[in-house]
Amino acid sequence: MMAAMAMSVAYAQTSYSPTPVAAGAGSTIAIAHWQIQDSAKAQQGGAEISSNGFSTEGWFPVSGRATVMAGLLENGVYKNDVFYGDNLRAVQVPDASGNLFVTPWWYRAQFTLPKSGMHTLLRTNGMIASADVWVNGHQVADHADIAGAYPVHELDVTQWVHAGGNTLAMEVHPADPRKSLSIGWVDWNPTPPDNNMGPWRGVDIVQTGPVELSFPQVVSTLSLPDLSRATLAVNVEAKNLDTVAHDATIAGTVAGVPLQQTVHLAPGQTQVVSFTSNTTPGLALNHPKIWWPVGMGDHPLYQLEMTATVDGTSSDRATATFGIRSVSSNLTKQGYRQFFINGKPLLIRGAGWAPDMFLRDDPARMQAEFSYVANLGLNTIRSEGKLENQRFYDLADRNGILILPGWECCDKWESAAKTGGAPWTAADEKVAQDSIASEARLLRNHPSVIGFLIGSDNAPPPAIAKMYVDALHAADWSLPIVAAASDQATAETGPSGMKMAGPYAWIPPSYWYADQLGGAFGFDSEVSAGADIPRLEDITRMLSPQEQEALWKYPDARQYHASADWSPFAVLTPFDKALAQRYGAPTSLADYVAKAQLDNYDNVRAQFEAFNAKMDAAKPATGVIYWMLNNAWPSLHWHLYDYFMNPAGAYFGAKKANEPVHIQYAYDANGIVLVNHTLDDIHGLQADIRVRNLDGSVRYQKHLQGIDLVGNHTLALATLPAVADLSRVYFIELDLASADGKPVSRNVYWLSTRPDTLDWPRSNWYLTPVTQYADLTALHALPAATGDVQASTRREGNDEVTTVTLSVPASSKAVALFQHVSIRRGAGGELALPIRWNDNDITLWPGESIVLTARYEAKGTAGPVVEVSGWNVPTRSIPASAKQGTDH
Repeated sequence: MMAAMAMSVAYAQTSYSPTPVAAGAGSTIAIAHWQIQDSAKAQQGGAEISSNGFSTEGWFPVSGRATVMAGLLENGVYKNDVFYGDNLRAVQVPDASGNLFVTPWWYRAQFTLPKSGMHTLLRTNGMIASADVWVNGHQVADHADIAGAYPVHELDVTQWVHAGGNTLAMEVHPADPRKSLSIGWVDWNPTPPDNNMGPWRGVDIVQTGPVELSFPQVVSTLSLPDLSRATLAVNVEAKNLDTVAHDATIAGTVAGVPLQQTVHLAPGQTQVVSFTSNTTPGLALNHPKIWWPVGMGDHPLYQLEMTATVDGTSSDRATATFGIRSVSSNLTKQGYRQFFINGKPLLIRGAGWAPDMFLRDDPARMQAEFSYVANLGLNTIRSEGKLENQRFYDLADRNGILILPGWECCDKWESAAKTGGAPWTAADEKVAQDSIASEARLLRNHPSVIGFLIGSDNAPPPAIAKMYVDALHAADWSLPIVAAASDQATAETGPSGMKMAGPYAWIPPSYWYADQLGGAFGFDSEVSAGADIPRLEDITRMLSPQEQEALWKYPDARQYHASADWSPFAVLTPFDKALAQRYGAPTSLADYVAKAQLDNYDNVRAQFEAFNAKMDAAKPATGVIYWMLNNAWPSLHWHLYDYFMNPAGAYFGAKKANEPVHIQYAYDANGIVLVNHTLDDIHGLQADIRVRNLDGSVRYQKHLQGIDLVGNHTLALATLPAVADLSRVYFIELDLASADGKPVSRNVYWLSTRPDTLDWPRSNWYLTPVTQYADLTALHALPAATGDVQASTRREGNDEVTTVTLSVPASSKAVALFQHVSIRRGAGGELALPIRWNDNDITLWPGESIVLTARYEAKGTAGPVVEVSGWNVPTRSIPASAKQGTDH
């Protein structure tokens, strides 16, 4: 089901009400609402502000995980859309030191407790940058203790709370990612004016009896290679919160196997309670359900449920979800990082994650984004910092998406690793240690997580690297620990086996097949050709008219929606120059965007296909992370889908390349390659290869049949011969079908007889210059093509499923190049987004047709309308509420 998603940038104002805490041992309730105010205006002390009678007149009601800026947006403080044009600059009016939010902000919440006799715990799940905490007039924590974006801290506040109404107040101190271990944005987009200050992962109120259960964990050991047996080990921390000793019975079930053990706990004692197959034979499972990444198998999950009982009364409970799988990693003989899942090597095909710029929590949007990742055919998300909450990893587990998390670059997190960087204090080291311990406990049960990068652009220095590794091992971390996302090493982890060689700006599709720099070999942790231009309707809702004009007229103009002011990516000059040279100088904004879609599709497809083609090579490709998956705000570069979740050329280029079974052209060898990302061997495939001139005439064709394709491997199918009398722009059309003729993969390339030529010696860290561009300008000479469209829609649960048949009559004068299909809610209505297509951006020759399907949320009463546009196909619309006739 495609979930609903809030697309507005200014959320509806949040009303304030106290958070009720349910009775019962083990209840955990998140603070649902806060009231916030600048301490420059609320100058009273914490004792007064945290008293029940304090007046909050003029304070802002905000949601439970709101940063300060997110809260102000909820309240409509900024009347102009801060994501449009350069309106965000109006918020960024700094003081003399270059900061805006320079004073602490108060967060105040009320919660009601039942009469229970329970212990009440206050759990903070990460604070940017730090906070002093008060409960009912009493300070219960200092900002030196509650500091850092990732540490989870738990405070027993039982002595300061009572049945009925209670008040919590936090004085949150300003954030600066250069000075604190919080969250920074580098050159992804402008820095949020508040630097994300606030309780971004929320605060919980916990009720428990005298013995608390924490950090339940299941470690599975899988028999390889047969996968027929798994042994489980279960651990949970039991802590006596009382001043007297207790005997506690720890019981529960894991994967349906009963567990029970009684422990004696001295006052204040914490003990890890463990269950193994030696003590509980049922933990040796026969024929377990195995968790696989998407495309390799199913993603079944198991449950762990535990309770603590003291003197016959329930004291606490803990649960966890886990999957049974094996993850390992080693270095190839060339020194490249290779991951194995359940003993099978796999090519990591992923992209870099970006949360919302203001860290706003939107469960429906997150669910939709995971559906896009699966639809794209990716198997991995890399998180460079910006580590997410529990829901993110739950979604990854359920969708079979691998997660490669780690710390971020270019701020306090790496300052100690860089020459001239600010050295860490003892307090910094404590926050870092608390951070890695908290993240390990959050991540370790999730089968989707495959490792942790303790560095990004730079590996940490020796002492900090040792601290990270020791902390991970102390948390029973069993997954690979990688020194950095770059080619560096630490004594504890050894070489990273990764490269960060660029590019990050435009290069031609053929670049990816080169045997150097960012070419398709080894594990490239972040790489792409830079600019990814959204579709026209999104350009017009993110850029002012002046910015729209500059986008297509002035290649050297500073683009506010490209990158930070200081960054080389603040201009789109390499992309714009290539676009004009290869496709012709743009004649309008619409022409610029149309050409950009062809370029983005072609280049993104080539990046993933090159790594596909080389996965079995002597110098193998083992992983590629497209930089990036998504955007924190509307952007002109580094995404596979834009902020509005409107799939464009980059999206469908990636989707095409990452088909489970795929036919592709290899630029380096002029070859045709088959790729099988599934584990199943496929027999009896048949392929058709055609080389066409611009006028559609076939200059070369070949039919192959009886093709066998081994699972998780590639096959060099054919090499194209030299073809005489090619037009300046020509096409390669590839079709792969099953033994019974059903379509498996279809792929079309537009190429030039004049190749792009790279100037490798002048490469820098983000691009390789081009001395000669391919000439694709003849595409302008294509006459208008005739297209037929048929569409119908059916309802499936909460979704609409629209089927669209595109056909080009044999009488058409030309190929119908790059047809894009969108769906609107009624004629002239809003786009149906998010949406998942089986394919899009389609090229068809006279006499050809294709059937497309789209799934999206059923919403409103207006019937869906299919809109088809194309390079040389006139835009037309037809209703799709029932089977329709043909539109010419």
